[in-house]
Amino acid sequence: MSYMLPHLNSGWAVDQAILSEESRVVVLRFGHDWDVDCMKMDEVLYRLADRVKNFASIYVVDTSLVPDFNTMYELYDPVTVMFFYRNKHIMIDLGTGNNNKINWPFNDDQELIDIIETVYRGAKKGRGLVVSPKDYSTKYRY
Repeated sequence: MSYMLPHLNSGWAVDQAILSEESRVVVLRFGHDWDVDCMKMDEVLYRLADRVKNFASIYVVDTSLVPDFNTMYELYDPVTVMFFYRNKHIMIDLGTGNNNKINWPFNDDQELIDIIETVYRGAKKGRGLVVSPKDYSTKYRY
């Protein structure tokens, strides 16, 4: 489903997407279009894109085509989702210890919508770190 989401094919395009959006959260999915985890995440992002269009814009970045951010954001995982608001990286406390990004695919649309909405509400208030509505520290226990 990544072909249905807007792709950013250069570092300049990524910067412009982050810089130009004034009123919505920019959701960037870093990874490879051929990766299975990225395909799962892209499917979820595509399904919820229309529902979050008022407060979030979603883009896909292929890390092999645009390697500019790989070391800066430590993009070593198969799939990485990051949030930006008014040219500022918004961190999210998911209970995993890594507050910079989400590095696993979601299966539930509503969970990701809740996270994006939480990021939007917190970023709008000027917060650089928001707390996730669900704790993912015990993700693999159940």
